[in-house]
Amino acid sequence: MAFPKQIRLVDVAPRDGLQNEPDAIATDTKLELIDRLANAGLHHIEAASFVSPKWVPQMADHREVMTRLQRRPGVTYSALTPNLKGLENALECGVDEVAVFGAASEAFSQKNINCSIDESLQRFAPVLERARQANVPVRGYVSCVLGCPYEGEIEPSQVARVARALYDMGCFEVSLGDTIGTGTPLAAKRMLEAVARDIPMDKLAAHFHDTYGQAIANLYAVLEEGISVIDSAVAGLGGCPYAKGAAGNVASEDVVYLMNGLGIEHGIDLDTLAATGDWITRTIGRPNRSKASVALTRS
Repeated sequence: MAFPKQIRLVDVAPRDGLQNEPDAIATDTKLELIDRLANAGLHHIEAASFVSPKWVPQMADHREVMTRLQRRPGVTYSALTPNLKGLENALECGVDEVAVFGAASEAFSQKNINCSIDESLQRFAPVLERARQANVPVRGYVSCVLGCPYEGEIEPSQVARVARALYDMGCFEVSLGDTIGTGTPLAAKRMLEAVARDIPMDKLAAHFHDTYGQAIANLYAVLEEGISVIDSAVAGLGGCPYAKGAAGNVASEDVVYLMNGLGIEHGIDLDTLAATGDWITRTIGRPNRSKASVALTRS
């Protein structure tokens, strides 16, 4: 199949990339990261996570981040809202879009959010209803679509079931997450094929982690199938704390470099994005996992 002519890149670094950091990160640093990403041409940035500070201390400043960020025209600033309380807090801060997250693995669902898959979906119902009343779009995430740290391989049919449930509930888009980064291109294609039987391809996104160095190859595979929305994190920040040797999300710079090579439009300035990756990793004292960023800024 032909590649899409244009992709939309969703940078999740301010939320997913920073929430697992062991040391406190200043709110001003988060705000500058968000602004630098927008300046590089990102039009969709997941800026915060409205979860309990008890469980995710790094996101305790979610309200301050969302109210203080310098909003740019044409940029969507979204936030993770796993429950109704989180949603209400996000709405008070003027969030543009919210997201809920489920899992394709029963064991992961129990370990991560202390309930079954079906129970998690039931919990999302009032969140989607309230968001609908507020006219705020809801994105759905499905974790562990290509593997689980507790169950191993996940059947594509199970991924399709959860994705379809989120779509039917009203999620405008469903992001398919290789949470522990164990997927390979053929597995990614087979998973996507199963999900796309029930959900239009333009309502799906790829969210691949790079634990085994397969994220770019997996993205190439699903781009061939028609995926046109990709989640990534500048400098490859983030990653699942339950994944052995977790290396983080696929790096936004590496995705943009790939898109340039394929002639796919994206509207992002690679040099500015690479400089942002270099800056944030130096600022928080973490390795820059983007090959493109390192090559462009430290050669």
